[in-house]
Amino acid sequence: MSQPNIYTARIIDVRFGERVKIVEPVNLYGCSIGSDCFIGPFTEVQKDVNIGNRVKIQSHSFICELVSIGDDCFIGHGVMFINDLFGTGGPAGGDRTLWKQTRIGNKVSIGSNATILPVTICDHVVIGAGSVVTKSIVKPGVYAGNPARFLRALQP
Repeated sequence: MSQPNIYTARIIDVRFGERVKIVEPVNLYGCSIGSDCFIGPFTEVQKDVNIGNRVKIQSHSFICELVSIGDDCFIGHGVMFINDLFGTGGPAGGDRTLWKQTRIGNKVSIGSNATILPVTICDHVVIGAGSVVTKSIVKPGVYAGNPARFLRALQP
């Protein structure tokens, strides 16, 4: 019987701003995290991810490569970001040319268990818990559902 390769969650090659709080275990590598951020436990942030200032990422979230998150954002528990749309009928694997980017604006709140496909989300948006964002959002407001749809404007 063969033995498995065992890897440990860890923090490698991360650029941190000031006063970042992390609750382990986390898996952070090759990314950039701004000042005054919070990263909850059981979170993975992959390489080439840029996280702005004052961002709170709750536990069990997965932020894949090629994601950019603006300032003053909230990422709820268990939020999943996707960069591979299976455009060839299956996983792209290591072929990064098939992966797509995701851009999250400033002051965006994403509810627990939402799934964010490769899209752009403008500033001042709330995504409801459990929503699936399949298309870019260009108008501030509250969005929810599967697929996520505009519900209403935000209160001033």
